[in-house]
Amino acid sequence: MRRRFLILAALLAGSTLVAPARAADVTPYDQGAFAAAEAAGKPILVAIHASWCPVCAKQRPILSQLEQQPAFKDLVVFMVDFDSQKNVVAAMGARKQSTLIVFHGNVEKGRSVGDTNAATIQELLAKSMA
Repeated sequence: MRRRFLILAALLAGSTLVAPARAADVTPYDQGAFAAAEAAGKPILVAIHASWCPVCAKQRPILSQLEQQPAFKDLVVFMVDFDSQKNVVAAMGARKQSTLIVFHGNVEKGRSVGDTNAATIQELLAKSMA
């Protein structure tokens, strides 16, 4: 009985921590999906992150909050794992984790490295919209 209660409590606790649905579409990086988003002229964010990176950990809630804003509802977000996707990191010309790169279609509109300021990250994302 106690075990069922603990499992139920854990499930309920987890359900209250689930974030609301995002306006932006966030997905692990896939070359085909990235190429399709480029070809469709979509606003794109490529976020190069590492699980061990403290700057990346600070960026994630900022990005999550911005991605929910109506202004960024069409933004396609690709997460690149710095450690396991070295070929993508190199192809993007990134040298560090915590790199954010925005595109509009196939045109790079801006990038930042190590930024944890919500206002400047929002400015960067806005560059992908035009």
